[in-house]
Amino acid sequence: MIVWDGASAAEKPAIEAVRYHNRIQKLALGIEESRAYWRHVLPGEALASQSERAFEERWFGAKSLARIRVLMADLRARYAAFPTALEVLEAWPEMEPETRRLVCHWHLQLADPLYRRFSGGWLVDRRLLPGATIGFQPVLQWVLDTNPKDWSPSTCRQVAGKLLSAVSEAGLVTPPPDPRRIPVPRIPDKALGYILHLLRELQFEGTPFENPYLGSVGLSGVLLEQRLSVGQWGKVHRMGGLTQIEWKYPSLRAWAEAEL
Repeated sequence: MIVWDGASAAEKPAIEAVRYHNRIQKLALGIEESRAYWRHVLPGEALASQSERAFEERWFGAKSLARIRVLMADLRARYAAFPTALEVLEAWPEMEPETRRLVCHWHLQLADPLYRRFSGGWLVDRRLLPGATIGFQPVLQWVLDTNPKDWSPSTCRQVAGKLLSAVSEAGLVTPPPDPRRIPVPRIPDKALGYILHLLRELQFEGTPFENPYLGSVGLSGVLLEQRLSVGQWGKVHRMGGLTQIEWKYPSLRAWAEAEL
């Protein structure tokens, strides 16, 4: 058993999304869009004003205002719903590409229950199979079987394609062509530090060290405990079957101020 000493549920205002939707049809992982959003967004600004400003200042290049309105609504759900995280991302200097991919992946998981279920559940189970690979047809079949909103077959096909694109961009599966391998990605220390401290401040389904966020990148149970044992954010104390973490920093903001 691993003891998690983050804030109590009553002190955690942010919560992962639980209502299913198909916004991923409009934006998969959105790495470059996310990067532009972190750089320019002003917390507290109305969505309509943000969209107008993004269009006028060309945050996303030559995209139309209609497209930008869609992007801004989706990015707000991924990032603005977690204000401390957005504050950290805005101030993060020179984030390395591997870390950026994983941060975008975790925030898509936070905002999209279907992507979280796919990348942190089904894909994890498939990775454990000997010689496991993945392709569009198995993903489509999973979406058709899951289909939480009674989508049409064409919508299911589009969602399946975007799910596959997102995990490919995140580095959880190899690029096309099919069949694709399902490697365990490299998790830089700063990426792991970010998600660990973020999860301490959120309400989410699962246990702190057995959840879709860490599980999707191959970290759970003993493997995660081993990684924590050599991390720089806290000390691991063991007593019988109990493992407790003594954290170096009290919050995500404190970790970012010290480590970034």
